[in-house]
Amino acid sequence: MSSSSSSSEDQRGRGRQFERGDTSTSTSTSVGRTRLRRGRQRLSGNTRDEVWPEPFIEALAYQVAVNAASSASPTSVTLSRLSAGPAISTFFQVCSAWRAISHSNLLWHNLTNRIWGGDSLGHNTWREEYISRHCTAYNFRISRSLYSTLNYDPNMDNSGPLACRCLALSDSYLACGFDDGSVRLFNLISRLHVSTFHPHHRDRLGRFSRAVTGIVLTNTRVVFASLDGDIHVADIGMVGTRRAQLGDMVNDGTLVDFNGCNRWWLGLYAGAPGRSFHVWNGENEVLVFVGGTLTDPESVMGWHSLSDELTEPLGRVRVSSTIENDVAVACTGIRLMAFDLTNLGFVLNDEHFQQAGVIVSSVDVSNRLFLVVDNRRIASVRRVDNFEEVCTFTVIDGGGARRGGLIGCMNSGCVFISSGGSIRVWDVLYGEYVSSFRERLEGEVNALVANERYVAAACSSYMTIHLWDYTAP
Repeated sequence: MSSSSSSSEDQRGRGRQFERGDTSTSTSTSVGRTRLRRGRQRLSGNTRDEVWPEPFIEALAYQVAVNAASSASPTSVTLSRLSAGPAISTFFQVCSAWRAISHSNLLWHNLTNRIWGGDSLGHNTWREEYISRHCTAYNFRISRSLYSTLNYDPNMDNSGPLACRCLALSDSYLACGFDDGSVRLFNLISRLHVSTFHPHHRDRLGRFSRAVTGIVLTNTRVVFASLDGDIHVADIGMVGTRRAQLGDMVNDGTLVDFNGCNRWWLGLYAGAPGRSFHVWNGENEVLVFVGGTLTDPESVMGWHSLSDELTEPLGRVRVSSTIENDVAVACTGIRLMAFDLTNLGFVLNDEHFQQAGVIVSSVDVSNRLFLVVDNRRIASVRRVDNFEEVCTFTVIDGGGARRGGLIGCMNSGCVFISSGGSIRVWDVLYGEYVSSFRERLEGEVNALVANERYVAAACSSYMTIHLWDYTAP
């Protein structure tokens, strides 16, 4: 995998190609060009003096892009969403009146939301935002990134090397949670360490009771949880943290995983029967639900996790958050389930893996899809709402040290799986193998995370965070 950044001239070249529709995905728009040529012929006839209403042309442009994104062939070299760019670029070449629609901020806002699932503006206009997301997705597809490493300071109390337990990404920051309870925050643009957040002191009930088990990260706030059940909140740019929730291990067990979004925090517990899930309102921090039996078979191991370093996570929980609703996907080594967070207690799907088993560290969610790999190394991408299979593929055994031997993550376009010191990439829609990262990772990978711009991995034995930046300027 390429680890060097492209030159500014190359980036400008790709930008010009996008505007002309002259990209590798242009073949998928040949039908659209034929229709547009016919449209030019009609316009050159008796109807050439007619002017179509601007809202109609804008709606037509939107539909052309959406149709191109949804009708790309599975054998296409590029992701289906990349086909929308050349299609709409060709559309704008019909005439000057149609080209004028290309400056509509509302059109590009709607297209960015529909094609890329984004509703946050990081550039001056939505047109620039769309082009940036298009180019970044194309970089993922052709494995073009800028590789760097982030080093963190050692343990202050000299109690041994720090182990990174989990990672979280936002648009601007990378948060790393460690086994001493601390969270270190890095700026993704400057690659510099910004802050270190420490939990409030309390009596330890085991060697790993303060270990960070999950992080919910935005561009303004860090929420992190530890194995003893404590949840802390820190505002980025401010000093100190506050304890939002005090853990109660006697009644709840250990908090083995933690995830969420702006609306919800979700904790997965092991050790107390019938109390697997705890759900908080992320806005007012009020506990709104306790229940579930997912981790009841792992109750004993939940208590052992306080003092013993387990070779495989007991469970994992991830939140799929969209405008429509929020869904939680959770698993153990033998069971996978999903439930609706907007209708708490309503289970959408529940599947048991008695024979194959689930590699817990492989499970991840992106938008409405989730990834799971079983112990036969068969990976599947499924829909969150009904567990319908989107694609399957076989993961090459990398010889990892842990049971299962791999960690998985995904974004809306790619699946990333770390095994045996290498990270491999697959297409999220068709299960097509894309590439392998050029950089081999020394030591065991403890955590792996991806979003629409970055991929990060933690190798604790070398106290190093690896970062791959796919963003287009």
